[in-house]
Amino acid sequence: MWKPDRQSQKPLYEQIADHLEQKISYGEFPPGSLLPSERKLAEQLGVNRSTVILAFAELRSMGIIESRSGSGTRVSQYKWGATPRHTPNWKRYAEGGSFLPNVPFLRRIREALSQTPSMIDFASGELSGDLSPMNEIAMLMDEHHYTSYLGYANPQGYIPLRQALVAYLDQYRGIQTTESSILITSGSQQSLFLITQCLLSPGDAVAIEDPSYCYSLPMFQSAGLRLFRLPVDRDGVRPEDIRTLYKKHRIKMIFTNPNYQNPTGTFLTDERRNKLLEIASELGLPIVEDDPYSLTDYEGEFCPPLKSVDPHGNIIYIGSFSKIVASGLRIGWMVAPHAIVERLADARQQMDFGLSVIPQQVAAQFLISSHFEPQLNRLRMQLRYKRDLLIEALQKELPGLIQYNIPQGGIHMWCKLVPEVNDAKLLEEGIKKGVVFVPGSVYGSDSGYVRFTFARAKEEDIGPGIAAFAEALRELIK
Repeated sequence: MWKPDRQSQKPLYEQIADHLEQKISYGEFPPGSLLPSERKLAEQLGVNRSTVILAFAELRSMGIIESRSGSGTRVSQYKWGATPRHTPNWKRYAEGGSFLPNVPFLRRIREALSQTPSMIDFASGELSGDLSPMNEIAMLMDEHHYTSYLGYANPQGYIPLRQALVAYLDQYRGIQTTESSILITSGSQQSLFLITQCLLSPGDAVAIEDPSYCYSLPMFQSAGLRLFRLPVDRDGVRPEDIRTLYKKHRIKMIFTNPNYQNPTGTFLTDERRNKLLEIASELGLPIVEDDPYSLTDYEGEFCPPLKSVDPHGNIIYIGSFSKIVASGLRIGWMVAPHAIVERLADARQQMDFGLSVIPQQVAAQFLISSHFEPQLNRLRMQLRYKRDLLIEALQKELPGLIQYNIPQGGIHMWCKLVPEVNDAKLLEEGIKKGVVFVPGSVYGSDSGYVRFTFARAKEEDIGPGIAAFAEALRELIK
């Protein structure tokens, strides 16, 4: 007699429903046949009757069985007919496949935001409308007609955009490259997806920062990679840890976000940058540098990326417009050796035949326009103002309950809670109070940390949002 597996993570009622569906599909319970009663089946399987009730409800919802008062529960005759036929078990398909869903906390945040649009949002890593140059982009679209050709774009990306990026990278990032070494993507995440799928193999070991937004991206686990931690302190990662990981695990690649790191906001010191490059070169390890925040330095200082001082060509450099212009443009880029660009462009062409040419044309025009520099200056000023509003609110609402370092760029504030609280309970309590944020465990840290992202929330909502968070926290530490 089959019994449900009590050690499985799948709920008992789902196991029972799947088992019964299989027996029905095999003809052991023909169409119209009577199933055992809920009480009898519960006794046979050694479960509570309520568990069987849930299993029957699941099968009824798929039209596989039907229940009538006084007649018991039978296999549906209408669904199966003379020759058994039934629709696929879509739930089983949805739970299958090798590409993992988002982590539960992020799915819960997305659900809360969709259900309550007025929710104060300290979770989303996108720019608010007032931080994006909406009027300037609209003006460019009016001035230029982007309809000359609407066929498939070059798989490597729109050539004038790559040419504009060559000049941009030289002027603003200190990186000398050519258009043939640039691949246009839909953003940093597509760049990372292509790297993990095409340049690495299941079982490969890679080093990522701890905490790191990479932990929030199931694409790493979906690719079958083994992740090893590079702890981040106030000065960034400790380069000597790379040597240790290489000796123990033979890591094949390093992923880093050295300028105003997500989620901690830390800035890798010059001494550690030089040491990181030295060790990577010594070991022949490629570095993937994601650099979304350098140009948000609040003082407008030049923050050199690792790629700008990479004498040996160890670095694949990733950037995007998402954090400096507009998230909705969905334009990112990768600078890498030409052989790598060709490999990834070929893979991307198999996925989508290349990005839409129109946003690439808009991005190219904006990049070379007189609007770009003023946008950066305005963005820095407004982000700094929002950061200061957040600090003021934290000091007012959470004295003695929270610790943080003040970031000098970027869009995140990484906070340690002094009292011990459960991440899940704190998030749910925050949602009840009308505010969302990201628990630190999403990024691989221990519980008791939170990331507040201040680019999305309106200025007038930052104070009330932190007040709501403080109320939620105090509910749990009474």
